[in-house]
Amino acid sequence: MKLLKKSIEKDKSGYVTLNPTEPEDMWHIYNLIQKGDQLKATTIRRVISESSTGSTNKSTVHLTLTIVVEKSHFDVQSSQLHVLGRNITESKHIKIGAYHTLDLFVGHTLTLMKEEWDIISLERIEEACDITKTADVGAVVLQEGLANICLITNTMTVVRQRIEVSIQKKRKGFASGYEGSIKKFYQQVMDAIIHHINFDVVKVLIIASPGFVKDDLYTHMMNEAMKNEIKVLLENKSKIVLIHCSSGHKHALNEVLNEPAIRNQLSETKYSNEIKALQRFYDMLNRDTGRAFYGIKSIIAACENGAIETLLLSDKLFRSDDIETRKKYIKLVEDVRSMGGKVLVYSSLHNSGEQLNQLTGVAAILSFPMEEPDSDLENEVSDEDDSDEWSTSSSEGSDDEELN
Repeated sequence: MKLLKKSIEKDKSGYVTLNPTEPEDMWHIYNLIQKGDQLKATTIRRVISESSTGSTNKSTVHLTLTIVVEKSHFDVQSSQLHVLGRNITESKHIKIGAYHTLDLFVGHTLTLMKEEWDIISLERIEEACDITKTADVGAVVLQEGLANICLITNTMTVVRQRIEVSIQKKRKGFASGYEGSIKKFYQQVMDAIIHHINFDVVKVLIIASPGFVKDDLYTHMMNEAMKNEIKVLLENKSKIVLIHCSSGHKHALNEVLNEPAIRNQLSETKYSNEIKALQRFYDMLNRDTGRAFYGIKSIIAACENGAIETLLLSDKLFRSDDIETRKKYIKLVEDVRSMGGKVLVYSSLHNSGEQLNQLTGVAAILSFPMEEPDSDLENEVSDEDDSDEWSTSSSEGSDDEELN
């Protein structure tokens, strides 16, 4: 992502102008935009005009609008962001106060204005604009007849393609049917890898499966690559790592990424450190050492006692529409850092972030054992779907559109 302009005042108000250059940048922008912010970007509006003869003419015009944000939705598959709000820009095509949706995508420059920029938002911009902090990984988890081709970045685990092929059963004297269907399956997986994995960016490609499926796929890929001179596979075979997993479903990535061999391969990446920290938390929790807390009530108590060594937070917590809730977690981050603690913010689109969300979104590894306060999780953050119900009117609708 490119930071084109930044102006933050002493009172923390101000604006940034950003140009997202890759799909992951759109997730960062989604996390930056909050209810009440002002967002400026170009958009397209359909205009209906009437001539003196009474005939109507439909056309589209390009506008630059500023809206006060009310709701946003991130489309994971297309990496597009849809932001709904009321227009505050003078325009002959759209009234002030009318609802409009700004559709944001890669390459679409935007300006985001806030009354108060918090430390998490500013750090997210710094991280997104530093290309040295990006370390991408490809992963294929498969079993006979099922494969998920995934891209794993610092903030996301995205399934780029799911492949399902009916595999004929092995029957005595009728092996050709099985062999033909399994070969078709492996070919589809190989084609998907070539299509979705950019080896110029990806540092390692993990192929994981139960049994020998991974090995058979690898053998098929290398044979086809040599026979057909597929250079992209031959030149990057050293990046391919084969490892065991329990199934071909996406959730099997959790066990794959916790394997020591994979950890070593990914030792320099940001999210590898997050995975290690979360696994360490679970180990302590299972051993009941008194050094693993989760839930905001317990975490605040630990913070007040200066006991937090590592704080684990979901980025979902900072997207709350309630300003006081966001400020509570920002203060928690600042307090932990001021006492020398480490803070890790997990993406809700990453497997590790999904696991943390199941534990209310906030957890901590303590530097010394403590007795946990009485737990009351009724008001804790639950594992809700990140994509809130998106009830919005089209940007081509009337000026008096309302939220449902």
